[in-house]
Amino acid sequence: QAELVESGGGSVQAGGAVSLSCAASGVIFSRYDLGWFRQPPGKERENLVTMYYTGRPTYYADSVKGRFTITRDNAKNTLYLQMNSLTPEDTAVYYCAAGNAGTGYWWYWGQGTQVTVSS
Repeated sequence: QAELVESGGGSVQAGGAVSLSCAASGVIFSRYDLGWFRQPPGKERENLVTMYYTGRPTYYADSVKGRFTITRDNAKNTLYLQMNSLTPEDTAVYYCAAGNAGTGYWWYWGQGTQVTVSS
């Protein structure tokens, strides 16, 4: 059974940093596009970062470009998101996902982890 399990969320002050992890079982990360999404309170979920399995350049949303970094450890089948210079606007539930970014089908999702940034 495929499962993505996130960890690393929490509360941090503005200007701080948080690192998220997404460990997969039953899903081979190297075969999928990988993404990080977030859903702020009262807003729709948005795609922040996409790492393409084809090797094309990683996509970063303008709102996180230069502050967030996605990495992957294939041996551990784990995806990471390093988030720096956080602001209260980054407060959201963060999700990892695996799928096909071109078609918009994200087949596997993590359960979500809350990140709260206080001013």
